[in-house]
Amino acid sequence: MSLRQLALPFVHHGALGEADFLDAPSNAAARAWLARPAGWPPGQLALHGPAGLGKTHLLHIWAIRQGATLLDGPGLRFAMPGGPLAIDDADAAPEAALLHMLNAAAEAGHTVLLAARTPPARWPVALADLASRLRAMPAVAIEPAEEELLRALLARLLAERQLAVSEAVQEFLLLRLPRTPAALREAAARLDHLALAAGRSVSRALASAVVAGLGEADAVLDEAGEAHEAGLDDVLMQKDRAPSPAAARLL
Repeated sequence: MSLRQLALPFVHHGALGEADFLDAPSNAAARAWLARPAGWPPGQLALHGPAGLGKTHLLHIWAIRQGATLLDGPGLRFAMPGGPLAIDDADAAPEAALLHMLNAAAEAGHTVLLAARTPPARWPVALADLASRLRAMPAVAIEPAEEELLRALLARLLAERQLAVSEAVQEFLLLRLPRTPAALREAAARLDHLALAAGRSVSRALASAVVAGLGEADAVLDEAGEAHEAGLDDVLMQKDRAPSPAAARLL
């Protein structure tokens, strides 16, 4: 039997419940603002920060708490809001639709929460009325993740994918991956794919392949397959032949 197995491209969806959110100092200000929508000066707030920091997760939590309608910015179309609104990727929303939704919500007294990567005052907006409204909107940032949050997040991402990874391998990854939640999510997805393709548990060799990149990981899996399931670690440690360039970089 070949070492390679069919790795189906299933889309993994992380949990977005309130109990699943990882509280940390970096998101404390955002959580505090979302807990008191009655104190938002114009009844509207923008939540911003780089990808992967939990903006969409907080948006879902707030929408459930407030009974808000959750909308996607790029597909936004104007409709009279029947209650609070939560708009994700709001900086990619059609300007006219966003302006009409903000105005209608304000007139009806409904709160609105926007989420985007940058504060609304910096969005390249052509409509003067929308630019003026966005500049007046309070904004709160989710700050870059700290060490303990990254460690907890990696453990959570691996558990969600039912990957048993030793603490030593997790520390190996944390020391070598970019210090962002987005990088950890990508690493967990790659580990899941490689572990399934190799038909084995996550080892330091697989973790090395993830750090090195998918191209090198595929080369290592090919080499391991030629060894008739000798195992990826054994392939890398063979002394009777020179390793491939991809494997050599993992030694």
